[in-house]
Amino acid sequence: MRIESGLIVKSIAGHDKNRFYLVVKTEGERAFIVDGKLRKIDSPKPKNFLHIRATNKLVDIENYKTDKSIRTLLHDYNYAG
Repeated sequence: MRIESGLIVKSIAGHDKNRFYLVVKTEGERAFIVDGKLRKIDSPKPKNFLHIRATNKLVDIENYKTDKSIRTLLHDYNYAG
């Protein structure tokens, strides 16, 4: 699946390995990801496409403009039992 804005992705490398994020934009071979907790919407983390894996969940980014809404969206992914 192509990495694009609004896609929920899983980090597969780095100190944030196995965490889920929302892609807010892409530039070249980098995705800018946020989780609303450690990575806020004001300071997205650039992450190489090789270090993330796409899920099959694509959301409308316009519905997630606050950190709280992003945390709520990702909660079930990051804290699934």
